[in-house]
Amino acid sequence: MAEKIRGAEHRRSPQLIPGLKSFLQRQRLAARLAFLIAASALAIFLGIVFFNYGSNVYSKWHERRLLHRAASMLQQEKFKQAAQTAREAVKLDPDSLAAYYVLAEAAEKQNLEETVSWRVQIARLLPNDPDSQLNLASAALRFGQLDVARKALDRVSPADRNRAAFHVVAGWLARAEGNFAEQEEQFAAAVKKEPRNDLYQFNLAVLQIYSGDAEKSAKARDALDRLSKLAPFRTGALRALLDDAVARNDLATADNFAQQLQMSQQVTFSDYLLCLNFYRKLDEKKFRLLLERVKPFAVRNPSDLASLMKWMNQNGLASDVVKWIDKLPADKLTFPPVSIAIADAYADVKNWLRLKRWARSGSWGDSEYLRLAYQAIAARHSRRTGEDAEFEALWRSAEQATKALPERELDLAHLASKWNLPSESEELWLRLAKNPPVRREALNALRQLYRAKNEVGKLYQILQRLHESSPNEPPITADLARLGLNIDQNNKQSQELAIEAYDRAPSEVNCAVTYAFSLYRLGRSAEGLEIIKKLPPDQLHDPHAAVYVALLLVSSNQAEAAKEYIDAADDGRIYPEEKTLLDEARVKLAMASSSLSPSPSPVPAGLSPTPTSTSTP
Repeated sequence: MAEKIRGAEHRRSPQLIPGLKSFLQRQRLAARLAFLIAASALAIFLGIVFFNYGSNVYSKWHERRLLHRAASMLQQEKFKQAAQTAREAVKLDPDSLAAYYVLAEAAEKQNLEETVSWRVQIARLLPNDPDSQLNLASAALRFGQLDVARKALDRVSPADRNRAAFHVVAGWLARAEGNFAEQEEQFAAAVKKEPRNDLYQFNLAVLQIYSGDAEKSAKARDALDRLSKLAPFRTGALRALLDDAVARNDLATADNFAQQLQMSQQVTFSDYLLCLNFYRKLDEKKFRLLLERVKPFAVRNPSDLASLMKWMNQNGLASDVVKWIDKLPADKLTFPPVSIAIADAYADVKNWLRLKRWARSGSWGDSEYLRLAYQAIAARHSRRTGEDAEFEALWRSAEQATKALPERELDLAHLASKWNLPSESEELWLRLAKNPPVRREALNALRQLYRAKNEVGKLYQILQRLHESSPNEPPITADLARLGLNIDQNNKQSQELAIEAYDRAPSEVNCAVTYAFSLYRLGRSAEGLEIIKKLPPDQLHDPHAAVYVALLLVSSNQAEAAKEYIDAADDGRIYPEEKTLLDEARVKLAMASSSLSPSPSPVPAGLSPTPTSTSTP
């Protein structure tokens, strides 16, 4: 029975739990599938993690390897290869400081302007590091990017501006801007911070040896004499000492320096030109002997040949250049820079026909714009019918040939100024004034141009721009203030500028006279006269200064003293606005003289004056 029951149960089990087996199989399949999915997901996740980690590890390893290779190439002076390798490192890490250092150093060694862009990246990554900002400023100055240099110096924190390195870079920026007073001030500050630094001593001494202050120039002379015994500074010190001795007409001392310079291992061809400059002043015979000895050396190198011809042109020997040309091989003359020096010689001796023929033939390569310019100048000065149109066409072609490159436009501007082409030079200088590296030179040229043409409105605008570019330069501040007071322009600002200039340089005659004149305009002549009395009397007899001194003296009722300064103010040398002031002083002097003269007693009508004494023969 039991077996039957078990048999019956066995027979009934598939019917009691239908599909249980398949259900369990499906459950196991689902579990396996879930496990496989989870395992796959985990594998993918771990793969991604390990891939990213491994990729980063490899990337960092590869970057380090590239940087090591780039640094090694830099040390071996393989600058191009080092730069290329460092660029690959930058692709892996755009903020790789080490790569930017290599790129900056490699570019700097090759004298490439891209040095500045790499220094910009370093300064970006290290904004609070003063050395990074100073290196950027130095690189920017090297390639004439004055605005970049100024901004980099502005980013140096006040606490770091008292370092010698900061003063040196600030001094070079001041020089680039034409502010030599500021340059001297900064170099002096650097020497004060590090008095034993010979480089800083050299920089300051080379500047101060030309100072009008006798004590400063003597001190600079002693410093350069000491530095001339040290190899790194020997040649530079001798150059400065020789130039100074020649300027002071100390010919015996100059002769000694000239001989030392010629024996120096670092002597250059430009040093021979410096010696020529001296010997020309010392002895004509010795000069001619040295010149003939230097000529064969010059012919070996086109650059030296051009330098010698240019020097001769600048020193009144253009006719000698013209004679020398006929003796030189033709293949030495047809290419710049020699062809340019020859054209300049023909222009200097005013041989316009020969200049025209010379500039008409040949190709001057990158200097083609100068060939066209010399043709234009020859056409203008030949003064033949119809050549004005020829001049215009040639000059416009020369301008187009510059391709708006500042260095070429600068050459053209110099030519236009030298050969009295006012409208052409004005146009070029105005364009160049927008370019920071030559802004100061351009503004100075425009200043001279507008002064010569007596365009005081434009002159005032140029002085404003000069003051904006160099606000700490007292003479410019004083010139702007005085002109403003003279032409009644921005009187309040002009008064403030006059005070500012005087505060900065009270012993500078231009600044003191301007401040005294501003006091006169305020009706405070007595105070202005007290300022004048502090100046050396010999400086007050300068025609320009004498105008203002005379005006102050007359206004302070010192008529007799004023006459001396009215006589010193030569009408032919003073500016038109100063001529107006001088006339004002003369009128006031005449009025003062008439008021001081005793009035004659009235004579009764019909009677003759009675003589006070009689004499008999």
